[in-house]
Amino acid sequence: MLVLSRLRQLFRFVLSPTLMVSLLYPAVLPAQAKRPPDQPVVKPGIDVLRARNFDLLRGKRVGLITNPTGISADGEQTVDILFQAKEVKLVALFGPEHGVRGDAEAGRYVDTYTDDKTGLTVYSLYGRSRKPSREMLRGIDVLVYDIQDIGVRSYTYISTMGLAMEAAAENDITFVVLDRPNPLTGDRVEGPMLDSKFKSFVGMFPIPYVYGMTAGELAEMINMEGWLSPNSGRTNGGQCKLVVVPVEGWKRSMWWDETGLMWVPTSPHIPHWQTSIFYVLTGLLGELGTANQGVGYTLPFELVGGTWVDGLRLAEYLNNQRMGGVLFRPLWYRPFYFDTASSRYQGVQIHITDRSKLNMTEVQLTIIDALRRLFPEKDIYDRAKPDRREMFDKVVGSSDLRNDMLSNVSVSELMRKLDEQRATFMIKREKYLLYE
Repeated sequence: MLVLSRLRQLFRFVLSPTLMVSLLYPAVLPAQAKRPPDQPVVKPGIDVLRARNFDLLRGKRVGLITNPTGISADGEQTVDILFQAKEVKLVALFGPEHGVRGDAEAGRYVDTYTDDKTGLTVYSLYGRSRKPSREMLRGIDVLVYDIQDIGVRSYTYISTMGLAMEAAAENDITFVVLDRPNPLTGDRVEGPMLDSKFKSFVGMFPIPYVYGMTAGELAEMINMEGWLSPNSGRTNGGQCKLVVVPVEGWKRSMWWDETGLMWVPTSPHIPHWQTSIFYVLTGLLGELGTANQGVGYTLPFELVGGTWVDGLRLAEYLNNQRMGGVLFRPLWYRPFYFDTASSRYQGVQIHITDRSKLNMTEVQLTIIDALRRLFPEKDIYDRAKPDRREMFDKVVGSSDLRNDMLSNVSVSELMRKLDEQRATFMIKREKYLLYE
């Protein structure tokens, strides 16, 4: 009986929820702890605007471009804050990809509908039109943009912002950006530049893949560099009347977990802020559709695998490259949904060991290079469908990277070329930076 009693105690101990969380997710508990007194508190643009008693919007008819990530520091949605503010007349909502309430899948078109909570019309900017029409903007004095981005060019929210800026310029409407922190810091600038011949909704502006700016800073650059459509702002030199409400308390060196702000999933496959890092590590690979990067499983963008991959070989090869701040662990997994469901995969899980030493672009290119070297009979480029190769090039920003890799150009040489491409951008970028 004594043995049985001890076994029961051990069983309860092993299954203790608190213990299981601490064992499986050791990084979770510190994040839930009380913020130290000396940790900076960052105030998003909506909090700053509210503290100013909505001075920019008083007496105006307001349209709002937002989604669930548009929240205050205490978690209240911007749409509800503006709708309830006596000083503000919110008259219309505009939804980007995934919709205002975030219930639409990536790539799925959204129709115009009525928001249940406010009764306002929600005009879709990811359906038949991706740009607000003159009819949608009729009677609106100010168009407000409040969406959390992840600092990556292919993430379509900044394309929505640019098209909305064009519409504001064409209709002589003030455009207000409620700024937010870049989760990848404001210092990280990496990856290939966009060639204008490859301009698309997943890459509208000549900026690097990781551009190291907030949405407000980027909006200033778009406006002043003449990147809006030639038909925009015909009465004011191709610019919109732009106002940026800045973030308070943010430093360029801050990663998201240093801001003290809660993270709302920016899309279904970016559930945690750290996923924005992994998105840069494997996102390009996913565009080809010939290897899995964890989408369809519980770790989106954190895995690299396939039914044809030898996880042990891949992990050994990648770890032998001695890239800073990253470790690769072999694993076996079975995706739950999409066309990969029910297949048994081998591959690697990516573990970030020191983000200060991590070069995200180097990791992504090395993974692609490794798959081609180790498994040439399953070449990820050769097996990709033409439309997937086209999308890969659009997301990259040109066909140069793919062609260079097909010619077996080394990763170190690819990195050197990419560094050269960004030189002019880095100089231009400086004058638009709003934060230290």
